[in-house]
Amino acid sequence: MTQISSDDVRHLARLSSLQLDDKEVEALQTDLTNILEYIEQLAELDTEGVEPTYQVTNLENIWRADKVDTYGVSGETLVELAPDVEKNQIKVPKVL
Repeated sequence: MTQISSDDVRHLARLSSLQLDDKEVEALQTDLTNILEYIEQLAELDTEGVEPTYQVTNLENIWRADKVDTYGVSGETLVELAPDVEKNQIKVPKVL
C-alpha cells in the first residue's frame, strides 16, 4: 500500500504553483492515496494475451496526396513582388 505524505502533497503543489491550506492538503493526500491504491489493484490483474487497445471507434486516417497548388503564380514572381528581399527570401519586420 502506497501512502502519500502531506509533505509530498505540498511538494506537488509547489511544483504546480498551487497554494493549498491544511484542509486542502489533507483532502488531496486522501485522494492521491486512493488513486494509487486503485492503480495497485489494476497492476494485479492478469493481462497475459490481452491485445492493447489503441482506439475503440474503428476510425481510420484518411490520407490524401500532397500536391502543391501554385494558383498559376510562380514562387519567383511572388518574391519579385515583395517590397524587401534578401537572398531570394522575403524580409519582414521583427515581431517581438
